[in-house]
Amino acid sequence: MLRNIIWDVDGTLFDTYPPINSSIRKALNHLEADIPIDRIRELTRISLGHCISTLSTEYKLKEEEIRRVFKSFYSKVTAEECPPFNGVVEQCRHNLEHGGKNVIVTHRSKAGTDELLSAHDMEDLFAGCITSDDDFPRKPDPAAFLAALEQYNLVKQETITVGDRAIDIQAGQAAGLFSVLYGSKPENIEPDLVIQEYSDLFQLICGQNEQYPCESE
Repeated sequence: MLRNIIWDVDGTLFDTYPPINSSIRKALNHLEADIPIDRIRELTRISLGHCISTLSTEYKLKEEEIRRVFKSFYSKVTAEECPPFNGVVEQCRHNLEHGGKNVIVTHRSKAGTDELLSAHDMEDLFAGCITSDDDFPRKPDPAAFLAALEQYNLVKQETITVGDRAIDIQAGQAAGLFSVLYGSKPENIEPDLVIQEYSDLFQLICGQNEQYPCESE
């Protein structure tokens, strides 16, 4: 029976990418460069670090300068401007009601993660989180996922991961977990499942997928 989910944060639990992408564009404009927002979306879809590194090379700007100006703009974004995706809260509650756990593994800081959870009254939905503050290797390295399994007593066969990027899927699969991609699939990965709506994940967890039947009452 599937009962536990290891969640990514940005672009998976919360719709944070619009303000992230906007802040990157503002930073480039401030540094007298410009880039179409679609190009920024393409780059941040891989990772924020990849985006900044690529733009640094393309526009002959220092990475640390882009990061500094980006942070100055992004710091003005409130947690309320980054809502949870439709169906996320319901799915997390369902897991808890059926004896499961929700755990976070993210590159976001602990403070930034806690701020989002608090702003949307979601703190009680999670058993805990592993963040950038814990100094694990970054995804796609599976170390943080393996630590989450051990730290929160998650049975691997009862646990799935959900993320929106290739590195989330690669890390989850490297940890031996059924890995679900939320959103459009990059060409370089093969997730175990691709979903566009969290109702599809709900069907999987509830056993409407024949391969993962619910435990009988």
